[in-house]
Amino acid sequence: MLVITEKIAIPRRELTFSYSRSSGPGGQNVNKVNTKVMVRWPVAASETMPEDVCQRIRTVYHRRVNKNGELVLTSSRFRDQSRNVDDCLEKLRALVREVASPPRARRATRPTRASKRRRKKDKQHQSQKKSRRKQPGSEDLG
Repeated sequence: MLVITEKIAIPRRELTFSYSRSSGPGGQNVNKVNTKVMVRWPVAASETMPEDVCQRIRTVYHRRVNKNGELVLTSSRFRDQSRNVDDCLEKLRALVREVASPPRARRATRPTRASKRRRKKDKQHQSQKKSRRKQPGSEDLG
């Protein structure tokens, strides 16, 4: 089990691991050993994940979810396969933990008096700057 929070955990049987040759560190070993790890997790088909969390994962990480509904993560940071597996699992844990709690609703606020004053002052400054660009006597023509 990959424990995310107290209430959320992903069974290892839902995760599919595949290995390939890495382009990262490894010296001559990089041409012989499959150290790059790719983890696929079918988000929509997960039995243990709450539906609202699945929906947030699909919306927030829509670029990492493929057409089959699988969240795909890779790691080739380390020279050995087991550390890259742990790195992928840690990435997955961080992604799910980030969307585990629903986002707080934004409360509408009104602009402060000082911010209104600053905005008006900036607009006046911009207007004066543009009026200085005009040629002298161009107001008489219009």
